[in-house]
Amino acid sequence: PIKVGSVVDQQIPGPTGQILLRFYQPLGVQENAPALIYFHGGGWVIGDLDSHDGICRWLCARSGCVLVSVDYRMAPEHKFPAPVDDCLAATQWVAANAVALGIDTTRLAVGGDSAGGNLAAVVAQQARDCGGPEIAYQLLIYPATDLTMAAPSHQELAEGYRLTKPLMEWFVNHYLNNYAERSNPKASPLLNADLNGLPPALVITAGFDPLRDEGVNYADKLAAAGVETAHVCYDGMIHGFFSMGGWLEKSREALDYAAERLGEALTKAKPL
Repeated sequence: PIKVGSVVDQQIPGPTGQILLRFYQPLGVQENAPALIYFHGGGWVIGDLDSHDGICRWLCARSGCVLVSVDYRMAPEHKFPAPVDDCLAATQWVAANAVALGIDTTRLAVGGDSAGGNLAAVVAQQARDCGGPEIAYQLLIYPATDLTMAAPSHQELAEGYRLTKPLMEWFVNHYLNNYAERSNPKASPLLNADLNGLPPALVITAGFDPLRDEGVNYADKLAAAGVETAHVCYDGMIHGFFSMGGWLEKSREALDYAAERLGEALTKAKPL
């Protein structure tokens, strides 16, 4: 695995019980360091701290940020909005305990891939609307942003590219309590009418991913709301390609790009 300074697991109080966090410290970390709070992908149903350990190590080592990976409750045992509640609670806890953790509260980012990108986008909106904490950046890796699945790429790429339309339906049906919740902005951040005042964002999409268009649409809508937004589409890639760094050079390039942009954004945010 990619070398980092240290990896420590810690239980914190959540809305209904303990939440496990995994802290990755980069080598030679300074006090008052920037941090990325990371939510793993897996359709709100699968995945855990270990499944995304490689991505977390890579982003930590290459960005120079402390990375905090969140083991949020998952469906179907814990349906919407339990994952959102845990991710927001973890973000608030890290901000409240930042001094003890050696983290700079002015340089706190949220991020995630797929369902985790969905949760990061929602947490950024919730933090804006619920009085904090202040989020400096959002890293959204092929995020699910519209659970109504209205975008054309869901039809165009419905079969044959790893994440299929039936599988996506399976995930969403496990996550949500009913069909009407697909239009709830806490489930579908693209459908929030007000994206003003959200933190700067990097949105990464994959060319052969059913979620491609809703990622593009979210980036466009953020930019239209005056949010500083960068969007990069990796044309030949499929959903989940960030987990393929061991095999694909393009995955390693994308991981490096995301880490560099994150590091730059949080260094830039440092107060004078």
